[in-house]
Order: sequence, then structure tokens, then C-alpha cells
Amino acid sequence: MSERPEQHEDPVDAIIGQWAEVRPDLDTTAMEVFGRVNRLSRAIGERMDQAYARFGISRGEFDVLATLRRSGEPYALSPRQLSATLMLTTGGMTGRLDKLERAGLLRRSPDPHDRRGLRVTLTDRGLELVDEAVGAGLAVQTEALSAALDAGRAGQLADLLRDLLSATER
Repeated sequence: MSERPEQHEDPVDAIIGQWAEVRPDLDTTAMEVFGRVNRLSRAIGERMDQAYARFGISRGEFDVLATLRRSGEPYALSPRQLSATLMLTTGGMTGRLDKLERAGLLRRSPDPHDRRGLRVTLTDRGLELVDEAVGAGLAVQTEALSAALDAGRAGQLADLLRDLLSATER
């Protein structure tokens, strides 16, 4: 079992300390957890934005390309399926699809099974780009994770966050 690294004060500790001074009756455990999750999300999000910018795409555009890639061959979904998976409005999805189509990373075509529908398909260029971008994004995340946690602790954290997310989304 690895030794736990020395813990340092962080900005959330300062906030919790302030609340303890003015409202010692509060249990701020939840604030400690969610405050850190929010700060972590923002910090890693900025790094992910930089990683994807090297490929000429935003994080939201990466999400569209990655969703198509994960769907497996022929890497095609309807705009409605994409919107549902990414929890986007159809208007938000249309803007992303327009930009990605102009860049030659995907194409829209009539759905052969529904003459009113469309299919969104990765192009060869889009497939190549998303495969490179996912590697770059994972490298950023892995570097951040391994800088603080060994594999065992990272697994424990993933399990704990899964439990918390599951309970929160119910």
C-alpha cells in the first residue's frame, strides 16, 4: 500500500475555514467535495480546450466527433441521436455540425431508412483527427491524474464518483 502524500491547503479549505468562523453550526462536507469537483472540472477543462485547439476544434466539437467515433463503423448517427447523447438542443447541435461539416470532418446526408431524416457521418479526415485528438486529451487527463494519485487511489476515486453521480442523477 502506498503512502499518502502530504496534503496541502487549497482554496476550498480557505472557504471552509471562513464558513467555520461565521457559521460553525454548518456541516460543510458536501461543499468541500463539490467545490473541489467544480474547481477540478474547470482546471482540467481549460487544459482539454488547449489540447483540442491544436487540432482546430473546441471541446464541444470534439464531443460530436468522439460520439460518432464511439458509435463504431460506419461512424454515423442521426442529429437527434447526437443531441440526445450530448444533451444539446437541436439548435446547439446544428451550429456544431455546420462548423464541422465546413471543416470537412463530417458530412450530412439523407437517411436511407427515413426519407425525412439525416445521417451525420465522420469523414476519413474526421476519423483521423478524432483519433489523434482523443489521444492528446487522454494524455492531459492521465498526466493530471497520475501527478496526484497512484492507480489504486485513482480507481477508488472513480468508484466513489460513480456512486455519487448515480445517486445524484436518480
